Amino acid sequence: MKYNLICLILGAFLSLVSCGANEQSKDAFEADVIVYGGTSAAVTAAVQVVKQGKTVLVVSPDKHLGGLSSGGLGFTDTGNKSVIGGLAREFYHRVYMHYDKPESWEWQKKDEYGNKGQGTPAMDGAERTMWIFEPKVAEKVFEDFVKENKLKIYRDEWLDREKGVEKKNGRIISIKTLSGKTFKGKMFIDATYEGDLMASAGVKYHVGREANSVYNEEWNGIQAGVFQHKHYFEKNISPYKIEGDPKSGLLPYVTDEKIGKNGEGDDKIQAYCFRMCLSSNPDNRIPFAKPEGYDRSKYELLARVYKAGWTETFQKYDPIPNRKTDTNNHGPFSTDFIGQNYDYPEASYERRKEIIKEHELYQKGLMYYWSNDEAVPADVRAEMNKWGLPKDEFKDNGGWPHQLYIREARRMIGQEVVTENETLGKKAVNQSVGMGSYSLDSHNAQRYVKEDGFVQNEGDIGVHPKKPYGIAYGAIIPKKEDCENLLVPVCVSSSHIAFGSIRMEPVFMILGQSAASAAILAIDNKQSVQEVDYKALEAQLLKDKQKLVVE
Repeated sequence: MKYNLICLILGAFLSLVSCGANEQSKDAFEADVIVYGGTSAAVTAAVQVVKQGKTVLVVSPDKHLGGLSSGGLGFTDTGNKSVIGGLAREFYHRVYMHYDKPESWEWQKKDEYGNKGQGTPAMDGAERTMWIFEPKVAEKVFEDFVKENKLKIYRDEWLDREKGVEKKNGRIISIKTLSGKTFKGKMFIDATYEGDLMASAGVKYHVGREANSVYNEEWNGIQAGVFQHKHYFEKNISPYKIEGDPKSGLLPYVTDEKIGKNGEGDDKIQAYCFRMCLSSNPDNRIPFAKPEGYDRSKYELLARVYKAGWTETFQKYDPIPNRKTDTNNHGPFSTDFIGQNYDYPEASYERRKEIIKEHELYQKGLMYYWSNDEAVPADVRAEMNKWGLPKDEFKDNGGWPHQLYIREARRMIGQEVVTENETLGKKAVNQSVGMGSYSLDSHNAQRYVKEDGFVQNEGDIGVHPKKPYGIAYGAIIPKKEDCENLLVPVCVSSSHIAFGSIRMEPVFMILGQSAASAAILAIDNKQSVQEVDYKALEAQLLKDKQKLVVE
């Protein structure tokens, strides 16, 4: 009897232990490399890990993969396309192959498409690449990468930023998400636009614009009165509720903060917007509806711009296939929600969701205003009413993009910092792991009142490098004292103005692939990422047809 009782107790105990072990294994996962993020860089990094024979898990806060590449930015910002190689070029080749099929042209004939791209034809037959595409096509290419490489993606998994990073002896051991899942790895890659894993791991970073004096630059910091694009008030416009009357108070989205001196640093960041995909096909168009909480007075400043004679409403309705556009900010008052994102980089998830919603309602309100308000010229209203959200894009979100354009958030202060001096060829780059070539492109960071009482935007910069430049390996890794097994291919170590050039989707894909190759070398040689032999890394990158120098 006593023996049976002991057996019963022991059996119950073992059963509990077994249940506990199963529960733990259900929420505990392990791979050689853990990629955090759902961006284009996250996908290319994961694909590269598999191609080099290691295991990888992608922990993605996003349900949809590809970030901005599949989130509305279909009119690709490329710069010099000859420096785009590896998996990035493979992505654009697959886009080309898609549109080479007659059945892909559902809403227009292929020969009706204007083939307009940035610097080269959108559809480059000689190179068999296509740089302009619909969001759904980009997302399909990323999902094909996932299927072909049997990638394991954990979607809608958000890093516990408070206590979700376990570190030991300068290395990340595991990360934990808010759902309770734990991911253990030898190497980690932060491929998010925000740099949340990097920050939670204790890696130093910067938010905002550095003073020019910090890195001996010219185009960083405050740049009042510098107008290198068309995103400024060309004529005198009053910012006050009653024109010319400061006592009446300021109109919405104009700051009363006094502007600093040019070249000084601040904590402001360039504006965000949604890169809307719009359709002009009546059979594939959702009319612009009045959004919740719509208030026409929020767009009074735009009414005054029209009253002053502005006529450039549709200049950034860049055509993509099937009678659609990638619609971007253009002009003094447009889709950029200037000054409304300063707290986003370090904000809580809850606050970020609020900011994203605020941007959505602002932009939806703007589209409704453009389509309906009598303060908008009649010809603009008539043209705007030919457009709408596409029924066949972002179907689970009513045709609205699932990704806000996070043009800039945190930027790592890593082993090396890329500045405008490297991007403009004033300083040599060693140990290149990829190339950039786009202009130093910053959107406006603030809308303020000048001393003469009129409104103006500030922060819009567009300085073109004379030739492509390399991005140093040291820019995608932290300092060794911060972390030894983390790579950061998106929130790279760079100054604000240098990031303005680096922050292009093809570059993120390139750096994602390079980060993965470096991670694998570190695993194979039991090294920190700071100890990786560059010559060995260079050989792997060249083998994978990455472009590292100007040929």
